[in-house]
Amino acid sequence: MTQTNFDLSIVAIIPLYNGARWIEQAIKSVLAQTLAPDEFIVVDDGSTDGGAGAAIVERLAQEHPIITLLRKPNGGQSSARNFAVRHSTSALIALLDQDDIWYRTHLEELVEPFKEPTNSRLGWVYSDFDEIDVNGLMMTHRMVGKLTEHPKRNIVRCLSENMLITPGCSLIKRSAFESVCGFDERLSGYEDDDLFLRLFRAGYDNIFIERSLSQWRIFEGSSGHAHRMYVSAMIYMDKLVKAFPDDKFRGHYYARDVIGPRFVQTFMMIYGRSVRNRNMEQCAEAVEHLKRVVPLLRWSAQMPLRLMLPFMRSPAIGQALFAARPLLMRVYRTIFA
Repeated sequence: MTQTNFDLSIVAIIPLYNGARWIEQAIKSVLAQTLAPDEFIVVDDGSTDGGAGAAIVERLAQEHPIITLLRKPNGGQSSARNFAVRHSTSALIALLDQDDIWYRTHLEELVEPFKEPTNSRLGWVYSDFDEIDVNGLMMTHRMVGKLTEHPKRNIVRCLSENMLITPGCSLIKRSAFESVCGFDERLSGYEDDDLFLRLFRAGYDNIFIERSLSQWRIFEGSSGHAHRMYVSAMIYMDKLVKAFPDDKFRGHYYARDVIGPRFVQTFMMIYGRSVRNRNMEQCAEAVEHLKRVVPLLRWSAQMPLRLMLPFMRSPAIGQALFAARPLLMRVYRTIFA
């Protein structure tokens, strides 16, 4: 029998930044929920679109008084989400990005595990999601379950790869969120990995629902967004290195064997994408970040990268490396095996 006296109130939160193209569809997906949220907050995070997105929110708020529009200076998604949480009171936090969509039963299905009396240490519930393109057309059904382990059970797996828990597919207990101080506002990228890793380390349990309960819109970002992702990746990597010193007792050398290899792969992927798009400024940025990662690695892994890096700034060599990426990936897997 499920528990009925636990506070299951929900706040839905959407950060808004120059999102006029998407925001109405996102808001309507919240309003269409079979289980309505108790609070619904949209935070205009210092948009520079002349108020176009906020005007849409204001119009919808007149029709649906549950919607509250808050405004703040620009600080990024992490800052906007934390701001909304501070201005809400509900026991459970449901997050949605301005360009994503919830399916109608999203909240109804995610809240169900919180009703169980045995789940007192449950920190968050999350689901699979479908990938859509810029026009809202389907790209991948049930994207998450195909790529990594769910639910999260092992710290080495959490560190060695992206967690693949998006805020928009999650329902988070407020007490857990506040106990780890919410999102790191320095991050505009990797803030989701960072939050859910800290929840995991704090001892909170998690439950994964294999059905897709939302749509995640993935499309090419601006060069400014790419730069913020670079900065966030380095901040997050530095956080992980400091938080996970070598554990000789368990034989875990986190920076050398887990964190370093993960971020080499991350920056090599970004480098390859930049080469494909012929953006040599981003290529140069990727090379600089790779230089910072290399010292973390085993010596045998450092040597080939140290030899390659001086040449990777060259457009011609970059194109050649991109063409040879299948071979390079085999070499990568051999080096880090």
